[in-house]
Amino acid sequence: QSQRMKKLIIDLVELSKVSSGNVEAEITQLDATEAVTQALGEFADKLDRAQLIPVFRQPDNDMYMMADGRLVWRVLSNVLSNAVKYALPGTRLYVDVLRLDGKVLISMKNVSRTELNVSAEELMERFVRGDKSRNTDGSGLGLSIAKSLAELQNGSMELTVDGDLFKATVIFDIIK
Repeated sequence: QSQRMKKLIIDLVELSKVSSGNVEAEITQLDATEAVTQALGEFADKLDRAQLIPVFRQPDNDMYMMADGRLVWRVLSNVLSNAVKYALPGTRLYVDVLRLDGKVLISMKNVSRTELNVSAEELMERFVRGDKSRNTDGSGLGLSIAKSLAELQNGSMELTVDGDLFKATVIFDIIK
C-alpha cells in the first residue's frame, strides 16, 4: 500500500506541475521510430511478465517529429504501463508509427483484460479506470497525464474503445 501511495503522490505532483504550467517543453527534432523503439526496449521485461507480445510496425524511412524527448518518453511510458496493467495476457500489443496529413501518429492497440464499461472520453479523465473492480495497481491518472504532456508539446492524444479493443494514439507535428 505504501508503494501505491507513493506512486499516487508522484502522479499527483506531476499532474499539478503540468496543469499549472510549471513544466516546460524543449521542443526539438526527434526520431519517432527511435523513441518508440527505446520505450519498447525499456518495457520489454514488463511486457514479457504481462504476457504481451509487442508487434511494432514502423515506417521504412526515418520519421522525425517536433517534440521533447523526455516528455515523449513519459507519454509512451504511461500508455505502455496502461497496457501492462490492463491488457489481456497472451495477446498482442500493436504499436504503429505512421505519417498522416502532416502529422506523426504513434498508436498502441491492445485487447482489454476486462470489459471496458466506460467511454474513451471518461478514460481520459482524472482518477478514472476502465477496470471497475479496481483489483490492479493504478491511480487513474496515467492517461490524463499522458494527454496533458502531449498537449504541452503542441501534440494531442486520442483514445478509442471498440468493444474490448483499446487504442491510444499520440499525435505530433512532423518534420518534413
